[in-house]
Amino acid sequence: MSAQLLRHAVPRSTAARFALRTMSSSASAVAYPRPHLIPKSGTYPAGWVAGGLASGVKKDGLKDLTLVASPNHPITASAVFTQNSFAAAPVQVSKAIVKEAATVRALIVNSGCANACTGEQGTKDAWRMSREVDAALGGGGERGAASSTRPKTLVMSTGVIGQHLDMDKIVAGITQLTQNVGPAHDNWLSAAEGIMTTDTFPKLRSTVFEGDYRMAGWSKGAGMIHPNMATMLSAVFTDASITKPCLDAATRYAADRSFNAISIDGDTSTNDTFAVLANAATEGAAVIDDLESDAHRLFRDRLTQFAAELAKLIVRDGEGATKFVEIHVKGAKTFADARQVSSTIATSPLVKTALYGQDANWGRVVCAVGYSGVPVTPEKVNLHLSTPAIDEPLHLFKNGAPFDTDEEKAARILEHEDLKLEIGLGEGSEEATMYTTDLTHGYITINADYRS
Repeated sequence: MSAQLLRHAVPRSTAARFALRTMSSSASAVAYPRPHLIPKSGTYPAGWVAGGLASGVKKDGLKDLTLVASPNHPITASAVFTQNSFAAAPVQVSKAIVKEAATVRALIVNSGCANACTGEQGTKDAWRMSREVDAALGGGGERGAASSTRPKTLVMSTGVIGQHLDMDKIVAGITQLTQNVGPAHDNWLSAAEGIMTTDTFPKLRSTVFEGDYRMAGWSKGAGMIHPNMATMLSAVFTDASITKPCLDAATRYAADRSFNAISIDGDTSTNDTFAVLANAATEGAAVIDDLESDAHRLFRDRLTQFAAELAKLIVRDGEGATKFVEIHVKGAKTFADARQVSSTIATSPLVKTALYGQDANWGRVVCAVGYSGVPVTPEKVNLHLSTPAIDEPLHLFKNGAPFDTDEEKAARILEHEDLKLEIGLGEGSEEATMYTTDLTHGYITINADYRS
């Protein structure tokens, strides 16, 4: 898999967040505040091409249009979408394509404008984006007009809500982009850059699984991050051969344990989409077509591992964040109970501000467990605080009462960026993990200035 994730805090004021971020026509020439998290090379799945460019939708001239396609291999697609009632036009379009089309053509993404809450015109624009890519790739019908053939390119958008797309710029960008995609690392990095909004670095990963098949993927997100479902934009591309029922099951499983396991601010976006696309370009590979097979379980677990890494990158880039926090709840009666408790802790402003202030106020964590809505027996609850930089965790709360309240050790632990809260409920054997951040002054500054 990828290199180790960064473990050093970075100043996160609005100015500091973008101070090192410069762009050019060459992906390798870009400088970002967190270069440790950006891969310098990669091994990408066969048959895929990618790219990104600046179409002019963004006022700052940064890249704002991304395309990933498989020109010579049909694509099996699965996706999980936001449950927000104001689901954006591209969500509605992509949901229809995934449901109705046996295979898809490509994935097009624009940033800078979410095309959300934009009425009938927004829906028309999203369908047009899909149709324009189909036509530009060849065999997709007439450009710029309604076609009897249903478009088959998935669409994602991200950015400001309530604004219409500048379709003249989008269409011109699609024409240029379809002629400038490629399979190289720089092409994939450029694609990851094209989906960014308040992100401070492109989130890209690729891997080979024991020579069986490859995966590549990108994600974007830094704020408005919370389940339910994927709380951002992300797509994973593979050259594995897998049927749609098997891909659907693996995607749902992976989403619940990755993008549904992160929270930064408790706000679920209108545009959240997590898509997995497979083009079966691995030569001689057996088809994964049995939900009960070892091959399917292995693919599911690999996809989950890969998606979780992309999800963690979003948390590490959380707006204003100085802490990366893992909340592990174990000993629950059900997975749903464990997830509910971990989510409640992850969204508690009191817990998050205590972590920012490096205050070992365990009472806030225990309180969140108590109001989570999951029945617990207080005398069975335990809480540990730890960091990978220090071997021995601090057992703050044991069997319903204070235990090791070593303030000096707690202070040493809380100085680090990577923190872990482990909560034992003592009710069963199920467990779940959420990943979150602290809540800082920087978050307020970034979001107060977002549209200005």
